[in-house]
Amino acid sequence: MAAPPGPPSLPPVPVPAPVDAGRRIHVLDALRGFALLGIFLMNIEWFTRPPQHMGQGLDPSATGIDRIAALGVYVLVQGKFWVLFSLLFGMGFALMSGRHGGPAFQRVYLRRCLALLGFGLAHGLLLWNGDILHAYAIAGLLLVALDGIPRRRWPWLGAGLYLGMAAGVAAYGLVLDLAQPGLQQEFVDMAAEYEAGAAAAAAALSRGSWAQAVRENAHAFLTLTLPGLVVLLPMVLGVFMLGAWLYRTGRFEDVAAHRGWFARLAAWTLPPGALLLAFALSAGTGFDGMREAGAMMRAMGWMFLASLPLALAYLALFALGFGAPGPGRILRWLAPAGRMALTHYLLQSLVAALLFHGYGLGLWGQVGRAGQVGLVLVVFALQVLASHWWLARFRFGPMEWLWRWISYGSAPPMRVR
Repeated sequence: MAAPPGPPSLPPVPVPAPVDAGRRIHVLDALRGFALLGIFLMNIEWFTRPPQHMGQGLDPSATGIDRIAALGVYVLVQGKFWVLFSLLFGMGFALMSGRHGGPAFQRVYLRRCLALLGFGLAHGLLLWNGDILHAYAIAGLLLVALDGIPRRRWPWLGAGLYLGMAAGVAAYGLVLDLAQPGLQQEFVDMAAEYEAGAAAAAAALSRGSWAQAVRENAHAFLTLTLPGLVVLLPMVLGVFMLGAWLYRTGRFEDVAAHRGWFARLAAWTLPPGALLLAFALSAGTGFDGMREAGAMMRAMGWMFLASLPLALAYLALFALGFGAPGPGRILRWLAPAGRMALTHYLLQSLVAALLFHGYGLGLWGQVGRAGQVGLVLVVFALQVLASHWWLARFRFGPMEWLWRWISYGSAPPMRVR
């Protein structure tokens, strides 16, 4: 079998510097915009539900059209879009290392990851405890450390890290099923503790001041989110490695010329992803917290296992659409939003917090899942339009400009000349 073509050689950049608009790979920007939509659909629910309920599946109070919307997001979006976004982060690493390389690149990338860690910690502690940027930053640092591993091994190591941890979560669910009958009282006590924490969180976030919400966010971030890195971090790192390998195949520079490859990728990943998703759904779609911990962990593990092949299928299908004349013109509209992904990710959290939390409009519990989906579509459409307006005048989004300033050690030009 012939070796993959590899990315085309790019003009050398002697000193690391931000990429200008003319050198960007637009399908990756558009994919990033698409991923932003999915992430907002997934995250918005957790601005109106306590963080202790994460992993418990569908809100049991949802009925009618809200139940349908919740199930649709759970099946089509849950887990798939953070994996898609992680693939794109890994591609960005490969693109940067290919353009710069060497110690200069490593210094820039170190500052880039440390800046992202700072953004993530501020986001998680002050605004929303479900932040993922801190995990991306730590995994990015580990990715640099692994850069000496032969690149032909990256897809196997990446898939092994992700799928191994996902399978471990499902297996842990089986262990809990076996252990629960003999530890019934312990599980009841843990469930009561979690529900007390959920009630306190709901009170602080739905009716409390900004200071109370910050205290609750910080508590949840330190007690729930950071311990979750034991599972999340190896999975993120594995997906980063897969994304870097995918970019290095050279097929994203001209997706229209590689339609056959993307069609095969979709054909290889969609059926197993759908099968694994069916296993996840068979384990249940809603759980009574620690009282059903085994089933909850099994469903989570199966959903993790399904999310990687389905994210790859989404990526392949998007690339096929992007390379087609008709759909491509529509999908290209997402590219400016993707160029401002960090700004928009943080802005989505700010908008949701101001809408649902007590220090804002206090709509906690008053907007059903269908209403949340409609709200996401409206906000995201406005973000896309705002991105077009902004990038016609400025080179970077506000947070992207700050991130580049920290990464490269000097402020890049902001205005379009």
